[in-house]
Amino acid sequence: MDNPTSLAPFLGQIHHGDCIEGLKRVPEGSIELAFADPPFNIGYEYDQYDDRLDSEKYLEWSNQWMSEVYRVLKSDGTFWLAIGDEYAAELKVAATRLGFHTRNWVIWYYTFGVHCKNKFTRSHAHLFYFVKDPAKFTFNRTEVAVPSARQLVYQDKRSNPAGRTPDDTWILRPQDCVDGFNADEDTWYFPRVAGTFKERAGFHGCQMPEQLLGRIIRGCSHPGETVIDPFSGSSTTLTVAKKLGRQFFGFELSPEYAKLGTARIERAHVGDRLDGAEEPKVSAPTTAEGKSLLAGDNDSPKDKRKMRKKAPSKEFAERSSASQNPSPPTLF
Repeated sequence: MDNPTSLAPFLGQIHHGDCIEGLKRVPEGSIELAFADPPFNIGYEYDQYDDRLDSEKYLEWSNQWMSEVYRVLKSDGTFWLAIGDEYAAELKVAATRLGFHTRNWVIWYYTFGVHCKNKFTRSHAHLFYFVKDPAKFTFNRTEVAVPSARQLVYQDKRSNPAGRTPDDTWILRPQDCVDGFNADEDTWYFPRVAGTFKERAGFHGCQMPEQLLGRIIRGCSHPGETVIDPFSGSSTTLTVAKKLGRQFFGFELSPEYAKLGTARIERAHVGDRLDGAEEPKVSAPTTAEGKSLLAGDNDSPKDKRKMRKKAPSKEFAERSSASQNPSPPTLF
């Protein structure tokens, strides 16, 4: 495939091999959405990859794969990058030099961070929301809308029943979710997928939550469009893309991760619910034994009713349900 013209040979698969070489075979301007969670270069023990590169080599390598992501995206395409503190600023600058425009610098706030003895325990990662064209891109407002304060707190009849577009500073406020606090601004609360969580795939130590990927894929692509992940890893991106009715494919250096990730994707079906808590602040994820991690699960129904807030409009609730269970599109 020296001059690729079709995506058909790529779709629906994890391709084993180096992502830079793999992306070079993908037709130019053919992808709507790319999500990448690359190695952070912090010495993590991966199956195949050396996560201890010299800083200059790491940045050079990052520039190479991001250049290929830029090339394969359509003119109105979107690129999301997950990265840690160590190289967040450098990769943002590198992406800008390649031609990407920053829509948001999102903070993913999580729990179950690695305990630190000599500094504050880290509980966040960076999510950069880039587009190729700042005037032409996909942003599905209705897929990410949240109830307004007028709806949820004040029950104001003048409020828009369709909800509001989230601000670009996302603070945990009670009006931002149906039954509790929901981070729908640029600080997102999603717990890391800990080893005891039912959602845990079990073969990769850096697994992203399905609900986090669900927000990104719903907001920045349409059913039937193509989502790629250059670093498939635990295959969360591709699994969620399939559940939400998107075309998808990815690359993975480890043959073992590629094999196990493929099996995970094959178990998923279009229209399946996403794993994990939809509103993590109030609906904690379950463990492999089926027990909720939310404190107070043994509260009486009366006590739980006291904590419950008034739900937003019926229209908003119905739209949220439809988003979670899309109509299956035609896949290749």
